[in-house]
Amino acid sequence: MPILTVDNLCKTYLMGEVEVHALSNASLTVEEGEFVVILGPSGSGKSTLLNIIGGMDTATSGQVLVNEKNITSLNEKQLTNYRRNQIGFVFQFYNLMANLTAAENIELATEIAPDPLTPAEVLEAVGLSDRAEHFPSQLSGGEQQRVSIARAIAKNPLLLLADEPTGALDFNTGIAVLALLRKINRQTGKTVILITHNLDIARMADRIIKMKSGTIIENALNPAPIAAEEIRW
Repeated sequence: MPILTVDNLCKTYLMGEVEVHALSNASLTVEEGEFVVILGPSGSGKSTLLNIIGGMDTATSGQVLVNEKNITSLNEKQLTNYRRNQIGFVFQFYNLMANLTAAENIELATEIAPDPLTPAEVLEAVGLSDRAEHFPSQLSGGEQQRVSIARAIAKNPLLLLADEPTGALDFNTGIAVLALLRKINRQTGKTVILITHNLDIARMADRIIKMKSGTIIENALNPAPIAAEEIRW
């Protein structure tokens, strides 16, 4: 069975008296260990889709099956446990605690996970062992994003979800972060789902899912994924 199945997913928001259809009958499947890019312009529904997959938002209708478990039927407490135990998030703006060191930011995640990795081993994996005792203000943007990735993988999650992880970074640093995500995917077998508006980034994916106006218009395997270092934009 696929690790992720989305079936006829809909999300409608009320803006005053106007209904906004953020997702309309979105369906897709993702296999375990794939590096997936969800590609689409601003307003296409990709962030809404990622947030529902990650248990940070709820659907109006439809189903999301993660490891055959229907997360759209979970209550708030169950969704909290799902996020805690199954999901690792990488955010565009890092979301690190400013008064905690890199290691302490990671420890926050490991304390709530049932089968975590140690801060030391994940910092080594992202090449920041020597920055463990530094605060976010003492780190570059790229280093902060690497700490964010280390925090996400420290939970040993089923799915690693990345929301425009290069959006706040310069080109070279962004490429390094993409290469790191790919390395983690290849070495650990973790399923990575990354959203972006950048067509060039999509070229490194095993699977490319294209969205427009709240619908999935294409879900296809990429026969020849490129290395992050080959990306140009």
